[in-house]
Amino acid sequence: MTVWGYILGALLIVAALIMIIVIILQEGNQQGLGVVSGGADTFFAKNKARSIDAMLAKATKWIAVGFVVIVLALNVLAYFAA
Repeated sequence: MTVWGYILGALLIVAALIMIIVIILQEGNQQGLGVVSGGADTFFAKNKARSIDAMLAKATKWIAVGFVVIVLALNVLAYFAA
């Protein structure tokens, strides 16, 4: 393996760990459970969904794109190194 292979491999591991953390931080989609338990959505809860969850969803998409690009780069590197 070349130096670029080690660098891309390390970046792949970091991207995977960051993606796992960002996905775990996201809240589940539990819209109908408030009616069952008697709780109602508050104004803060509705705005929180727009700010934090939207940011985490956007971050997940970008990290996933980066992950795919790194995997493709590793495959191209492995193909031409052989």
